[in-house]
Amino acid sequence: VVEMGCGYGTFTLPVAQRISGVLTTFDIDPAMIERTRQRAAQAGVSNVLFVVDDVFANGFGDEAGSADACLLFNILHCEQPVTLLAEAARVVRPASFVHVIHWRYDPATPRGPSMGIRPRPEQIMEWARMAGLSASGPVLVLPPWHYGIRFQRSVASGQ
Repeated sequence: VVEMGCGYGTFTLPVAQRISGVLTTFDIDPAMIERTRQRAAQAGVSNVLFVVDDVFANGFGDEAGSADACLLFNILHCEQPVTLLAEAARVVRPASFVHVIHWRYDPATPRGPSMGIRPRPEQIMEWARMAGLSASGPVLVLPPWHYGIRFQRSVASGQ
């Protein structure tokens, strides 16, 4: 599994605890990587590979079709969401999934980016379509502040 943007490890650690393989997490900020590394060590989580890198500039660095899943959690308010989704589509195996979580488009949500850059689910679905992904199921409500969408890379996709 590959993850873009570990942040404080909020999602990294629970996911790593639930998978049997390795979770490779990327973040451009060395401080975020170090904080998540410390939290993983404290929790006894040893199946995380930490990479300081700019995925927008360098991609995930893995071969095309090499990952079972890609996690894009609270990151698609970035400047190049279609580029990020296309890289996620490239790195996952055909028929594998790209999992997206984002803050609800609701000014009452106490966290997350400003409403001016916060994407609605419909916008993420359009970006994903442009990147060669299709929604695999409905938009999920993830209380209290998030929603989730699972996208699938087409088996026939040349990504």
